[in-house]
Amino acid sequence: MSASKIPQVVLKSSSNQCNMPVIAFGTAAVTNNDGEITKKAVIEAIKSGYRHFDTALIYGSEEALGEAIEEALQLGLIQSRDELFITSKLWLTDNFPHLVLPALQKSLQ
Repeated sequence: MSASKIPQVVLKSSSNQCNMPVIAFGTAAVTNNDGEITKKAVIEAIKSGYRHFDTALIYGSEEALGEAIEEALQLGLIQSRDELFITSKLWLTDNFPHLVLPALQKSLQ
């Protein structure tokens, strides 16, 4: 699967636009591991052409995804983090005004 062959949609705001691949590699199914399985799977997905990754704090895959992106950069599989589109979620238990920013900051770590 080549990154150029994955259909994309254009997301527009008043100040800019970006392209989002419509096919994402999900990280929710990988359970009971120390993150190495997720990390290896993401590296292989990048090699296969995936540029959109779906994660969530509740999945326990955000850290491994970040490590895989760092490794992909070091290996030259991607030139910049900007080549990737990452989707995460604000979990229902964090959907309160005083919890939103801390939850988002934790995801961005």
